[in-house]
Amino acid sequence: MTGLWNIAAAHPDQCALVDPDGKELTYRELAAAADRYGRGLQAMGLEPGDSIVLMLPNSAELVAVYFAALQTGLYVVMVNWHLVGPEVAYLVEDSGAKAFIAHERFAEVAADAAARAGLPSEARFAVGEVAGFQPLSRLGENEPEGRPDVRTSGSPMLYTSGTTGRPKGVRRPLTGADPDVVAPAAPWFFGIFGIFGIKPFDGHVHLCGSPLYHTAVLNFVVISIQLGHTAVLMDHWKPEEMLRLIERYRVTHSHMVPTQFHRLLALPDDVRSRYDLSSLRTMIHGAAPCPIEVKRRMLEWWGPVVIEYYAATEGGGTAISAEEWLRKPGSVGLPWPTSEVKILAEDGTELAPDERGLVYMRMGTATFEYHKDAEKTRAARVGNLFTLGDIGYLDADGYLFLCDRKSDMIISGGVNIYPAEIEGELVCHPKVADVAVFGVPHPDWGEEIKAVIQLADGVEPGAELTEELLAFAGTRLAKFKLPKSIDYVAELPRDPNGKLYKRKLRDNA
Repeated sequence: MTGLWNIAAAHPDQCALVDPDGKELTYRELAAAADRYGRGLQAMGLEPGDSIVLMLPNSAELVAVYFAALQTGLYVVMVNWHLVGPEVAYLVEDSGAKAFIAHERFAEVAADAAARAGLPSEARFAVGEVAGFQPLSRLGENEPEGRPDVRTSGSPMLYTSGTTGRPKGVRRPLTGADPDVVAPAAPWFFGIFGIFGIKPFDGHVHLCGSPLYHTAVLNFVVISIQLGHTAVLMDHWKPEEMLRLIERYRVTHSHMVPTQFHRLLALPDDVRSRYDLSSLRTMIHGAAPCPIEVKRRMLEWWGPVVIEYYAATEGGGTAISAEEWLRKPGSVGLPWPTSEVKILAEDGTELAPDERGLVYMRMGTATFEYHKDAEKTRAARVGNLFTLGDIGYLDADGYLFLCDRKSDMIISGGVNIYPAEIEGELVCHPKVADVAVFGVPHPDWGEEIKAVIQLADGVEPGAELTEELLAFAGTRLAKFKLPKSIDYVAELPRDPNGKLYKRKLRDNA
């Protein structure tokens, strides 16, 4: 028995969700909230194919509204709550949203965005107090109890990061499927990572430590609930708190990013050994490159439960188990079943093993389009393959290795230099907490290498430290890969998913 509403009927008192404040929601309670919000949205006149925008922190409200949309055929746009008013207004307008639901934590930005987008007050709902918004508790409160009248599967409409220009929504055709039936792709997707439990009470517990506006994070929580796994939500990720929750709820699987690994490894040995982590079965990481040494140390600590993947909102990807990675260190794995990966040159020709080029993928017969941007859709494709702009290569066994993003590659004196490689070495120095490497203009060489470093707590910057770091890097990298200058900042501009905003650093370089 799978699916939120089916489990709610068969096992109503099973725990579906643990809110960040520790409150536990049963399947019956979560399904009832999703039904109430779904009825309310339909009473507003929303129909299958319409869109709503959510600007909410990890919370029971977010999950309930998402399931409400999922059963009423709506597209759901998840807002990165680090955005400012005009950026959020763009998402509301571009998606054609018929409702906007925000949290009082983001009140100023949400009110600004709603006003800019011209969204009527009756279409604005808030958790807490937001000027011009009505309480979310009113959504569906006067509607008859029961399921919404029209039930058909909705879909997330997730906006890409927008490395150039404004972000674009990835919009897939609605399937028309019964929302009570879990698509076969859900257990298949979890099976890629060795998460095979699809029965309620099978002991699976998912820990969510990253914001649900991230594609993979959202997928893992929703699928976990659909398959009868309890989902434990964190609001703000903290390394020791994660270890406490793993022990408290006997967590079996989670989705992580490499910066979280780095912060966990920075904990004192007595803290790391204080918690019982024996429940762990599958700890999945992706979203950003993981330095080889960091990955090795996590495997030494947690054992062979660490699995890596490379994927795209647009579809398709690769995965690699711990055992495979130890044989192929640095690889992000083999293509998923039904997924295809190729390395193409700039002219679209396929490259031989070990030759570096643009990584192209596709996922079975799945299709997508960038909302209102046919040109971007065409530019990202060669035939039925698409690219995210990453550079990599396939080895003779078909394993994918990533080098860097094409937009981040440094060309100095005609030589291609990949910042990710340099970052992966510098971050291994014990005085370095985080690092970004990029190219800055040089009159003779075209570009030269600059590093911007966030130091570990208690470490002071200075000329002597710069010499120490360059000497350390010189033992691990060829001379032409060494930074020509190092700057220090209090904190690098990363989002909670690990994405580094190098554009902000370049602008200030």
